[in-house]
Amino acid sequence: MEKKDFNDYGTLFVVSTPIGNLEDITLRALRVLKEVDLIACEDTRRTHLLLKHYNIKNSLTSYHDYNKERKAPELVRFLKSKKSLALVSDAGTPGIADPAYFLVKKAIFEKIEVVSVPGVSAFLSALVVSGLPTDRFCFENFLPSKRTKRGKRLEELEDEKRTLIFYESSHRFIQTLDDIQKILGERDIVVARELTKKFEEIKRGKVSEVKEYFQKKKIKGEFVILMRGKG
Repeated sequence: MEKKDFNDYGTLFVVSTPIGNLEDITLRALRVLKEVDLIACEDTRRTHLLLKHYNIKNSLTSYHDYNKERKAPELVRFLKSKKSLALVSDAGTPGIADPAYFLVKKAIFEKIEVVSVPGVSAFLSALVVSGLPTDRFCFENFLPSKRTKRGKRLEELEDEKRTLIFYESSHRFIQTLDDIQKILGERDIVVARELTKKFEEIKRGKVSEVKEYFQKKKIKGEFVILMRGKG
């Protein structure tokens, strides 16, 4: 595996994986997942399915939000023993809405080389087919779960001129659209659901139109909400 030694330590590879369709993975990512000494993943069961699909046999260890403070030092020690490590999330690009940042920051502090193996990301996949401006955008991840805090955050974004992008879960989705309509008004909005999967769906319209459409449906999966900026 091609890599530059950094103080004779191993290398941390931040590897993007599919968000649904298993074909959405690069040849480089498959090679890295095969050749590293260990793969750290949010859910070992999900990563195992991906590896099985491509007939890759390797060792897995869990690394997620609930064990990151305990597990990160262990993984840093592993890397400092001249072993290579691939870090993957449940789906998509590590570091976006997951605990990858915590480990990456520690690795950089310890002068361990960190290499990106890029690939798919849900919010970028949604943005490029949204029809909204893509030259300047603002990714806000998940809005606060508590309605008061969520409203305050939306108020802070009221004058934002860039395209706004949020992630949202199914059980808060309609409530979030209510808050967007109340605080930000009837803007152009795009909702992408189940991207790259069998029931992929993209709905465009004003906030009230999109909300009415989804209120008539059984809401499942995670959503990407994109909205035109002010002006």
